[in-house]
Amino acid sequence: MMHTRPIPSSGEQLPVIGCGTYRGFDIGPETTTHGRLRDVLAALFAAGGSVIDSSPMYGRAEAVSGALLAKANTHAKAFIATKVWTRGRAAGIAQMENSFKLLKTDMIDLMQIHNLLDWKIHLPILRKWKEAGRIRYVGITHYTVSAFADLEAVMRAEPLDFVQFNYSAVDRAAERRLLPLAAERGIAVLANYPLASGSALRAMRGGALPDWAAEIDCTSWSQLLLKFAVSHPAMTCAIPGTGNPDHMADNARAGLGRMPDAAMRERIAALCSA
Repeated sequence: MMHTRPIPSSGEQLPVIGCGTYRGFDIGPETTTHGRLRDVLAALFAAGGSVIDSSPMYGRAEAVSGALLAKANTHAKAFIATKVWTRGRAAGIAQMENSFKLLKTDMIDLMQIHNLLDWKIHLPILRKWKEAGRIRYVGITHYTVSAFADLEAVMRAEPLDFVQFNYSAVDRAAERRLLPLAAERGIAVLANYPLASGSALRAMRGGALPDWAAEIDCTSWSQLLLKFAVSHPAMTCAIPGTGNPDHMADNARAGLGRMPDAAMRERIAALCSA
């Protein structure tokens, strides 16, 4: 059974491994890859995962995700997270309404303000939509360390359900302030780039997985790196992006079995800095 973590604002349990749709889901409906994406979501759900993270920024990803969920009748299994990524109140409302249509749903689990773009305009709308039951949770996102000070300022000033930022064994900057602040403020955390955009995997695949990886039930580098991310006490869910069902199944296994303690986490991080 996949490990879960509670969403602090509600207590709802969320599986620790999800699926990001950046690039991998931005494809045409008649391609061979489109059929493989059906299997990506099937692998996620079979492992007990639920989070599917998308954005209007990701091209056709919302439309592809919505079509696949509708065709397989699996909306009920999904925790759908998407974003608003535009300037202005009217444009933001129009974009979010379009996300509902593309995702083929009348309720979105998590609406996030992508890269904090015009967040002061969008956040009051998100709160009203949450009160009305159109969305269940409200969040903010970014993907660069240079934006961490801005994320921190919003996290301190505003009540939020979720925050999403980059965190991995290669990129641990969030440990200094953002992860402790999320724990203090009761904000759930989604980790984007938990495999460091694949750079960590590419660097390690030439070497053998250390024997001690078996102590935390890891059989691949992906699992080892993802277990590092989701084992931080303030982390809720990691959302590695993939359009490959085998990779999704492998990633999902990081949510199973034993998790690293603090000492093991340092051993994993040391491999990435060697």
